Amino acid sequence: MKRVGVFGAAGHMGAAVCAAVLGTSDLELVAAVDPAAAGRSLDEVAGLHGTGLEVAASPQAVIESATEVMVDFTVAAAARENLHWCADHGVHAVCGTTGFEETDLADLQTWFSGSANAIVAANFSIGAALMMACAEICAPWVAGAEVVELHHDHKRDAPSGTSLQTVSRMQAARDAAGAGDWAPDPTERELLPGARGGRAPGGLHVHSVRLPGLVAHQEVIFGLKGETLSIRHDSLDRASFMPGVLLAVRRVAGLAGLTVGLGDLLGL
Repeated sequence: MKRVGVFGAAGHMGAAVCAAVLGTSDLELVAAVDPAAAGRSLDEVAGLHGTGLEVAASPQAVIESATEVMVDFTVAAAARENLHWCADHGVHAVCGTTGFEETDLADLQTWFSGSANAIVAANFSIGAALMMACAEICAPWVAGAEVVELHHDHKRDAPSGTSLQTVSRMQAARDAAGAGDWAPDPTERELLPGARGGRAPGGLHVHSVRLPGLVAHQEVIFGLKGETLSIRHDSLDRASFMPGVLLAVRRVAGLAGLTVGLGDLLGL
């Protein structure tokens, strides 16, 4: 059995990961780390039953429990420290925390060049990975496109990591095909600043929506003469991310260094 721990175990996503690991026959939950809930029962803070684990304040619990893979769903500042610690201590890492910058990914590439590997993904939903792959295929063929991402009202960053990864892949596909620039924005006067959303490198517009009742949703809208094509993905429950997380936990030891996204795991 692979021994698994969770950073941010008391958060919504961390608790879901704990429950998902407990529901498998080949993974064992052996450590839970979350300074905000340190000293409390994991069962109490995560709504679980019979884990027998106490939430730890620091990664010391990971050493004591001989954890092989740590899953991180925290915030970017904490995740940077957690992942650096994992790399230094030879513990594989699976990270779904968003808000990383290009410099962070460069650091991760350096850190995870020894005995420990890492998989970092902005979105662990398999459906979202397929959505991004479809958008990447379409990008060289259609010059007009915009991205709308919609998330719950507790999300801290905008635009989402998923949307940024999507537009980056779309732009790379377009550049590789020599397809030229995206269609110019026809707007001459923006009556409300920001009405046209954010403008990603390459000129693609990204619109962020934050509302109660939402979980994680994204639509890529392509426009051609006389027709449109929409690729939309909806995560209706945090359970949608768990198959991808568990896949990453099972595979990370065999993927040398840093892996970004689920594409390599799914053959996309």
